[in-house]
Amino acid sequence: MRLAGLLLFIVAVLFAGAAHAVTIDGHIEPGEWKGALHITDFRDTQPLTGKPGSLPTEAWVLATPKGLAVAFRCIQPPGVPRSTQHVQRDFDDQVDRVNLIVDFDGDGRVGYNFTVSSTGGVYDAVVTNESHFDKDWDGNWKSASSEDAQGWTVEMLIPWYIAPMRRGHDGKRIIGLYLDRVVAATGERMAWPVASYQRARFLSDFRKIQVPDYSQSLLAITPYVSAVYDNVHGTSQFKRGADIFWKPNGQFQLTATLNPDFGEVESDDLVVNFGATETYYSDKRPFFTENQGIFDFSLLDDNSQLVYTRRVGGPADDGQGVSNIDGAVKLNGSVGNTSYGLLAADEAGTDGRRFSAVRLVHAFGSQNLGLMLTDVDHPWLDREARVIGIDDHWHPTPGLTVAANVVGSDIAQSGVSTHGSGATLLIDADHGHGWREEWAAMHFNPELQVNDFGYLERNDFDYAHWEVRKRITDLSSDSIYTSHDWRVRVDGMNDTEGLDLRRQLRIERDSSLRNGASEDVQLNINSAAWDDLLTRGHGALYLPATFDLSYQHDSPRHGLLSYNLTADVLSGGLGGNRSIGYEVKFIPTYYLTDTFNLYAGPYYEHQPDWLVWQHDNLIGRFDEHTVELLAGFDWSIGNRQELRMKLEGLGLDARLRGAYRVNGNGRAMVSTDPVGDLGVRNMGLQLRYRYKLAPLSYLYVVYARGGYVMDDYVQDRGVGRLFQQSFSLRDDEQLLVKLDYRFDI
Repeated sequence: MRLAGLLLFIVAVLFAGAAHAVTIDGHIEPGEWKGALHITDFRDTQPLTGKPGSLPTEAWVLATPKGLAVAFRCIQPPGVPRSTQHVQRDFDDQVDRVNLIVDFDGDGRVGYNFTVSSTGGVYDAVVTNESHFDKDWDGNWKSASSEDAQGWTVEMLIPWYIAPMRRGHDGKRIIGLYLDRVVAATGERMAWPVASYQRARFLSDFRKIQVPDYSQSLLAITPYVSAVYDNVHGTSQFKRGADIFWKPNGQFQLTATLNPDFGEVESDDLVVNFGATETYYSDKRPFFTENQGIFDFSLLDDNSQLVYTRRVGGPADDGQGVSNIDGAVKLNGSVGNTSYGLLAADEAGTDGRRFSAVRLVHAFGSQNLGLMLTDVDHPWLDREARVIGIDDHWHPTPGLTVAANVVGSDIAQSGVSTHGSGATLLIDADHGHGWREEWAAMHFNPELQVNDFGYLERNDFDYAHWEVRKRITDLSSDSIYTSHDWRVRVDGMNDTEGLDLRRQLRIERDSSLRNGASEDVQLNINSAAWDDLLTRGHGALYLPATFDLSYQHDSPRHGLLSYNLTADVLSGGLGGNRSIGYEVKFIPTYYLTDTFNLYAGPYYEHQPDWLVWQHDNLIGRFDEHTVELLAGFDWSIGNRQELRMKLEGLGLDARLRGAYRVNGNGRAMVSTDPVGDLGVRNMGLQLRYRYKLAPLSYLYVVYARGGYVMDDYVQDRGVGRLFQQSFSLRDDEQLLVKLDYRFDI
């Protein structure tokens, strides 16, 4: 018996050694994946039929001490068109690709998406709230690909330090796993298991597998130096700092940044916003995207969050530019079935703020119960803002999801305290056979204030909707479509005193085409209602019924071209359905080679009845025209270098139709107050070169220029001339050189 045990031990050691000898080179060698989980049952999830995929696909999954190793073999014979385009990191292009998504805790709360194209391009993202993808995160993982006459192969290695994860039991860990393959020429997606982000549950439907409870430690330091030359003011600025990443084990992780240089190598889209609500921007800064999923606390309203990291380093409290950040630290980890996160950031100067957040999530059975606390101290404003939120995600049955939260705010400013509260409820039921139903409700009272650290477009409202969906996949073979997803929604929104803010019927159809394209058509019909935000608290305005019909078509690359087309016909203003405007955007992309593409296209908008607030209860009614150009190119220069250019120029011409006062009964009355025509010019240009020195280590050279001008009187200009003049703007012009290098210790 002892001899037999010894022999089994030796065989196990030899087997383990062979199984772990995986080389990530894009080639599956004989015996290399021996002992791995072998997957061949890939089935269609786009269209979502569950039928076997049209092309043979195999995958191997193997847990090793160095990480989770995964290989794909995708058969794609010469008769099936294959994409040859090279793409940059976090690409959106429709190319042949494979996806691996891992839920390291196996509880359906957070997933990590790793994508590799057939030509070796990579994409990574964090998945929260079952199916919300955030691609701003960049992880440190390995991949390689190769092609041959019959298909292509991808290998990946995902280190165990890539994400915080709970401790396993008895040397084993349960993870959730999802793999899929996308065929660019047809848009077909075949997956294992049959899970889809088009359903109410996605992360929760992953296949649970048991793997050894491996753990890796890592200490990484990424120092940086940067130099900026301001060509407008003739000044130079030098910065230096560092990011620190420490993970001693799977249950604890620390990320810190000292004197960070945030966001200077990225650019936001141009936005001209005359509305009463704040524009939302995603955050691409590495410190705030690293393992940020624990802090996800949505308030159900669009883009709403209790932690909106763009607040940190945002506009200063004294109104003089943006704040500099001295440092920030983030802790992630777990104790048993409880995961936690702590975030703190400190801005420089007397006008600087101090931000902190604490997040706890406990998993038990079919539920995840969470707590969020945030605190922001504004010394300059003599203001302290505290917010608490409790959320619960419950899956009582495989087809039913219930999500709810309550939130409260406590604001102390100049010795005066204000308390506010809110709550949301979402019930999503999948009835099978393509039918799905959703109920949602929200309540936020006027005193709720979360925007010191969070983002909520507005408070003071009650909202509810009911939506039914039907997925149709049994289309005839001669149809240009492979599937339709129909949605019908009825919703209503009031302020908390009962004022009707919206009554809407929405009909939408999302479609997939056999040539890999996608199409979306949506019709919104709105009854007459009140706008209580336009005058910024100086009286609600009663507006007539309106409609909005939109169409979007995204075509993948066919030959040398791809394109995006968006068109919108809508009514609005004081004329309601008698005042009809439109918007059109067409962006074609031309592929000179597989490594170089350029795009350029116009956006045109006409709103004949555009309402713009002036002051107190005075509004202007304008005939508005906007012309915008969106252009640029992407050039992948080998495997390490890339050059990209992004240009946006905009001209807006709004001719006054009349001035109005909002009277006490909410009607617009003609006014003789002086209000002039309105013109806007806006331009942004960025030319960025990036050289990859090592994983997550780069040299950047960035040229940026931009400007914004608003004119009160544009009688002799017109939208075309304003658009042309936008390209001469030069409020800012900078040259940036930045070097960062990651040292793994």
